Amino acid sequence: MQFRDYLERKLSVNVPICPGILPVLSSNQIKKFTTICGARIPQPLLSKLEEFGDNDQATTQFGIEYATRQCEELLREGVPGIHFYTLNKAHSTTRIMKNLGLA
Repeated sequence: MQFRDYLERKLSVNVPICPGILPVLSSNQIKKFTTICGARIPQPLLSKLEEFGDNDQATTQFGIEYATRQCEELLREGVPGIHFYTLNKAHSTTRIMKNLGLA
């Protein structure tokens, strides 16, 4: 919400902002992805991912739950929509939509 508020208040952006969500499917995948695009994984999330190690099944389940909570907060804040980055693995997005009661 800080980014949205910055855009609206400081830069006078007045078009709808649609956030993008990339559900975490594996620790290695998200680490590579963030390195490539120059992003950082927040330390609390990184610590949790490191607990799972190479257990992609546990990481995927956690990623679905984490993304569901992100989407719940975004929707409460009134976003006009959510763009999901599925990377051709839509099963996690389908589960998130079900968790949100939207499927």
